[in-house]
Amino acid sequence: MEELSWDDFIKVEMRVGTILSAEAFKEARNSAYKLTIDFGEHGIKKTSAQITKLYTPLDLIGRQVIAVMNFPPKQIANMMSECLVLGGLGEHKEVTLIQPESAVPNGTRIG
Repeated sequence: MEELSWDDFIKVEMRVGTILSAEAFKEARNSAYKLTIDFGEHGIKKTSAQITKLYTPLDLIGRQVIAVMNFPPKQIANMMSECLVLGGLGEHKEVTLIQPESAVPNGTRIG
């Protein structure tokens, strides 16, 4: 495992957002959802997340998640992903979302 310096770590812009919408991403190569997430003053962002093994779209709406905000946008099938939602990868490649224990304002920085 490569070590990071503190300066490397603080470059990663991780923020809390609330999922506004979630729908099947039929055009994606791997099973995924299209998510729209509200990051408060940092705006509403769209992303794709391969989280279909443990969550349904209805499970996701209103849930707070943590995402990396400062990766460059990435084209995934026919949509531009604007952030990366974080989760733990299980033994069978199922993703468990990382979320705050208690509700916090959208846009709260993780660090």
